[in-house]
Amino acid sequence: MPDRMPMPKVSRLEVVSTGARRRWTLEEKQRIVTESYGGPRVVSVTARRNGLSTKQLFTWRRLAREGKLSGDAAPVLVPVEITPVAAPISSGGPQSVSSPPAQRAGAGIIEIELGGGCRVRVDRDVDTEALQRVLELLRRR
Repeated sequence: MPDRMPMPKVSRLEVVSTGARRRWTLEEKQRIVTESYGGPRVVSVTARRNGLSTKQLFTWRRLAREGKLSGDAAPVLVPVEITPVAAPISSGGPQSVSSPPAQRAGAGIIEIELGGGCRVRVDRDVDTEALQRVLELLRRR
């Protein structure tokens, strides 16, 4: 009967990473993108420091330039108040902030109050893409 060969010694195996995707918050992405503009060759250093690939960071930078990086943010719902239509608004000058809703309403006028004294007024023919950009900028303030 042949001699049995000794069993090889088994090393311990550890799983270091499961390969699961990391979910970055909008604030983390914006912070990392801002950090990456610190100077020459900062993109690769920033990516390494934050545990992501340079390709991913360049994608975030492109999205930020195009104004699309904030697409991860959940839409915010706000209360809407419908007021009766009053006489047309004169185009003379800016209207006082304290005027009652019935006096501010006009035919085809949409007024959006964002809080903090910020108000946007547009007519029914507004360019929706331009309005979306303005509202996004005001929301970030």
